[in-house]
Amino acid sequence: MCYYGIITEKQRLSASVDAAVLIAAQAAVSAGRAANISAWVNEALHRHAAHDRRMKSLDDFLSAYEDQHGVITDEEIESASRRLRSRAVVVRGKGPAARTTGQRRSSGGR
Repeated sequence: MCYYGIITEKQRLSASVDAAVLIAAQAAVSAGRAANISAWVNEALHRHAAHDRRMKSLDDFLSAYEDQHGVITDEEIESASRRLRSRAVVVRGKGPAARTTGQRRSSGGR
């Protein structure tokens, strides 16, 4: 078995889970989103392992960046967040088209 590559064999696992998680797994199987509970759990474990790898990569990147440039300060994070928020495009769910900056709703008889 290989953690990062293709898994060539399966191994039996016994696990205790919260009742709500089991209900969600059973619903996924009933809805056809998973072949069976084992497949549903296996996919969840794959997603969690991939998430862990991404977080490890991010941690490694940030450590290397801070080794070269110094620790990222709270002020730098807040400044970057403000810049990103100022450039953000708000996207809402289905419904009337979003107004662009400066547009106002027409009110009745005006």
